Amino acid sequence: MHEVSLAGEILQIVEAAEKREKFARVTLLRVEAGVLSGVDVHALRFALEVMANGSCLQHAVIDITTPPGRAWCEQCCATVTMMARGDPCVHCGNYQLQPTSGMALQVTEILVEDEVGQATLKKGDE
Repeated sequence: MHEVSLAGEILQIVEAAEKREKFARVTLLRVEAGVLSGVDVHALRFALEVMANGSCLQHAVIDITTPPGRAWCEQCCATVTMMARGDPCVHCGNYQLQPTSGMALQVTEILVEDEVGQATLKKGDE
């Protein structure tokens, strides 16, 4: 179950931000796990919730979104939406699709509180 190691890496990202930004706690963690990423979202959520105990994530809401995949069809040259690897092109039925998005696992937003109030760290702010 590689979701445990993925959850550990996400926790490391949050803890590095905590050390750098000096906040007290995380109130919301947003993670994006594309449908083509190969991540079991339920297992990832469970691992994050277990690992959160005793960390700055302890009482955070964990929001994991699963955007669809996109792919380019080699036969008809169309860009199509994919909900799973192995899906055929919806236009021509071809199975030779090159995924172009929906493969990533990334932290997209961290809403934090310090002793004064709230702040938001978004992807790219680091």
